Amino acid sequence: MAVLITEKVKKTVRFIIDRFKKSGFQAYIVGGAVRDIMLQKSPDDFDILTNAAIKEIQSLFSDQKVKTVGKAFPVCLVNGIEVSSGRAVFDVANFPESDLAKRDFTINAMAYDPIAKKIIDPFNGRKDLEDAVIRFTKEPEKRIREDPLRMIRACRFVAMIKGSFSLSSLDIILANKNLLDESAAKERIQNEIIKALGLEKPSAFFKALKKTGLLPKIFPSLDRCCDLDGGPHHGETVFEHSMLVGDALPSSLPILRLAGFLHDTGKFNAARIKEGSLTFAGHENYSRDAVCDLQSLRFSSKDISYIESLIKAHMRPLKSETTPKAVRRLLSMLDKYRLDYRDFMRMRIADKKGNLAKSPYTISQIRRRLKKIYDVMAPNLAFRMDHLEITGDDIIKILGINPGPDVGKIKKKLFEKVLDDPALNNYNALKKLCLSFQIKK
Repeated sequence: MAVLITEKVKKTVRFIIDRFKKSGFQAYIVGGAVRDIMLQKSPDDFDILTNAAIKEIQSLFSDQKVKTVGKAFPVCLVNGIEVSSGRAVFDVANFPESDLAKRDFTINAMAYDPIAKKIIDPFNGRKDLEDAVIRFTKEPEKRIREDPLRMIRACRFVAMIKGSFSLSSLDIILANKNLLDESAAKERIQNEIIKALGLEKPSAFFKALKKTGLLPKIFPSLDRCCDLDGGPHHGETVFEHSMLVGDALPSSLPILRLAGFLHDTGKFNAARIKEGSLTFAGHENYSRDAVCDLQSLRFSSKDISYIESLIKAHMRPLKSETTPKAVRRLLSMLDKYRLDYRDFMRMRIADKKGNLAKSPYTISQIRRRLKKIYDVMAPNLAFRMDHLEITGDDIIKILGINPGPDVGKIKKKLFEKVLDDPALNNYNALKKLCLSFQIKK
């Protein structure tokens, strides 16, 4: 999510650059901030590049709040603004071009002097932005070998600018895609995925991964669905459906969005031909491969559990004719999976919207379904075990039994009865049921 840059931050940036210039050094805003300015977007943050060495930066701003971070490539934080010493400060005559040449893409290899209002653009990054093209800077293969993650970044930037790869950049990624297996840290790949999920249409990121041959290295469970027919109830392939569903979910909820992109990956394993038609019965139970992909990418156990639960729950029906009893069982299932009913509804709405053979839900249809949930969530109705008007201790006393697994089994049987008939959720009725269970035993 973009952070609005305050006037105070802008003044701080100008102050830092002005002091460098008055002290005989060069300094520029570089990287993503320049790209965002060219796109007429508010930058997420500012990075400053100077030809002053780290010790000179520390000395020049000794009267300010300065902190040096990083070991391999130390940078200074001056009043909270990142200031780095050029990667090629020895090449003074060609500064900042000598540094910009070592950056990943032309659109990120521009520098801006806000005081002189001067843009330095040695690789025609502005033109590539206008043409919506992602292109590596000088020596693209060297740029990739320096950091194979740049191939995934290229896919994210393609999605961000709603553009495409230059032919040379696409070719170089295809030729070097296997480097991703050897060098890129999984946590860094995960970070790129999370950033991409915040874009307007993350599907462009996944499609770029597919085009470059990187998708099977990151999400093989999703990649195998690319040519999988959606079946008689869909007007699109399983992959196309997944792209539509993920895009339809809120950008402010990236993990929910990721669940949308992965929710039907089990269809590959569940696919069967029955009576001449393709069917995916029970595909929501085939979540193992998606979970393995997420584990490989070092997603947290919490996020993986959440995504897997959404996959398992997404087929649970909620229709205009759904009975209160069925709604109670739905809410009980969501509670078991630790899912919020709102996320369940978001997934259901997006799932319908992503089906080209059907019409999306109307506002009135959504309201009717939500009302069914709200009616059942009334305070006097039980859809969780802890809503029962009887405790485990009560069961022990009523039946004269010892604490143990039998108590839990009896409580579960009582809960099932209450789900069917909420009127039974009072102590006397539950006590009577307990005794009947004992007699049957």
